[in-house]
Amino acid sequence: MIKKCNFCGASDYEERKTEYLYTYKGNYLLVPNTPVEICTKCGTVYFEASVLKEIERRFFAIQKKEEKPDTYIELPQVAFA
Repeated sequence: MIKKCNFCGASDYEERKTEYLYTYKGNYLLVPNTPVEICTKCGTVYFEASVLKEIERRFFAIQKKEEKPDTYIELPQVAFA
């Protein structure tokens, strides 16, 4: 079965890596080199469920101090007023 883009119906995809920002209740985890498939016609990005579940697992393990992140970064914040 050929998979088709849910947005435009095209069946051509390209595998890439991207940065994924996971957020939950004001806490963040930036995940570089996250594998994705991108529709070459419209640019819609698709993540495999197993990839997202692993990111979520790691996020909560870091929050519970069961795992350590590779590094910490500063994140500037500006209110839109």
